[in-house]
Amino acid sequence: MTTETIGFIGLGLMGHGMAKNIVDKGYALTVYARSDSEAVTDLLQRGAARADSPQALAAQATVVFLCVTGSQDVEALIRGPNGLASGLRPGSVLVDCSTADPTSTVALAVELAAIGVTLVDAPLSRTPKEAWAGTLDTMVGADAATFARIQPILATWAGRIVHIGALGDGHRMKLVNNFISLGYAALYAEALTVAQAVGIAPERFDAVVRGGRMDCGFYQTFMDYTLNGNREAHKFTLKNAYKDLRYLGSMADAAGIANSLGNAVKNSFGLALANGGEDLFVPMLPELVGRLNGVDLVPGAVK
Repeated sequence: MTTETIGFIGLGLMGHGMAKNIVDKGYALTVYARSDSEAVTDLLQRGAARADSPQALAAQATVVFLCVTGSQDVEALIRGPNGLASGLRPGSVLVDCSTADPTSTVALAVELAAIGVTLVDAPLSRTPKEAWAGTLDTMVGADAATFARIQPILATWAGRIVHIGALGDGHRMKLVNNFISLGYAALYAEALTVAQAVGIAPERFDAVVRGGRMDCGFYQTFMDYTLNGNREAHKFTLKNAYKDLRYLGSMADAAGIANSLGNAVKNSFGLALANGGEDLFVPMLPELVGRLNGVDLVPGAVK
């Protein structure tokens, strides 16, 4: 049995399933959460312990996982009062599974290295369903020795683990990956709106795309809301998508790249957010784009 002890912060849609797999597969797990939740109760029943602060969690763990919204949250957890930095021991590893700004990631790594702690970026791909099943994808930025150390832990919740490169490369690749997927989402939303406006209903649209060269796993998940009204199809919020596209733009600017398509996709999500999308998920984007154009793409509406 491994001697690693694991800490986990961020028990949301993805984190709950990840933490469940860590404790179910034999690792000693401590969790921190600001308030009680079904996820906390479930993990405690499975054998996890609970810390009353990030500092206390860090003091009990050799490897700590973060699965929070973005860089602002990661920085607050590390640097804040009773934060992780004040409890992490030399030789421990902090694994950031958030979708974060690589500039922040690199800066935090320098700070943590000064106290003998190694930062790893291991952002995620796929959905909460795969998190629960232990079959997520992850792209890891780490040196070879640290990657070898944490790979068995990653394998408790990931079915596909790619060592993409050095520190920061995981977050860089995640932003590029999300640009592709969210670009598809914006394209599908506008295409469905145009099709509906000229008399081609989503079901007929899907009959052509599904099974053809333009089909893919993301398309099938995305369309499950428009075709079937499945609100659980992909529980990734428009708000988080917009945040990731802002990070992409910042990264492209720093690299001197004209990110014209990225900005167009970002604006599509920004417009949706400004028109009622604050608490909606990415597969619901066609409904909002349609509404802005006077086209009804509400699932179940008369076509």
